[in-house]
Amino acid sequence: MKKKIYAGYILAALAAGGLSALLTKDGMAQFAMLEQPPLSPPGWIFPVVWSVLYLLMGISAAMVRLKGGREKLWIFWGQLAVNFLWSIFFFGRQWYFFSFAWLVLLFVLVAGMILSFRKVSPKAAALQLPYLLWLAFAGYLNLGVALLNP
Repeated sequence: MKKKIYAGYILAALAAGGLSALLTKDGMAQFAMLEQPPLSPPGWIFPVVWSVLYLLMGISAAMVRLKGGREKLWIFWGQLAVNFLWSIFFFGRQWYFFSFAWLVLLFVLVAGMILSFRKVSPKAAALQLPYLLWLAFAGYLNLGVALLNP
């Protein structure tokens, strides 16, 4: 039972990321041609980092679920939906300024998720910290792209 719960949450998180990447692959090619802000990592970094983050998201959510925090998981599903839509807005539509505002919303949701998860499992909350840090960096990159490519 425990393994199924972990597998379910991990697969859900990875599926959300994989589907958004699949739906926006053409936009990602266009993104490579845009002027990038300083400190922009090479393109291959993004799928590696996001895969790890989705894995950590799923593990964290499963930990909360198994510790009896089922009522806390609404924020996990909410942030996952907002995360999914960010890719559509940024890569699919090239709405760079709107995407930055959307990313701020995602950052707030993830910070709230960390606080909520911490009440149930401090370890689960800690697993979300790399995600929050990456979102801060992604916000810098998103705003940089918006400003450099009007």
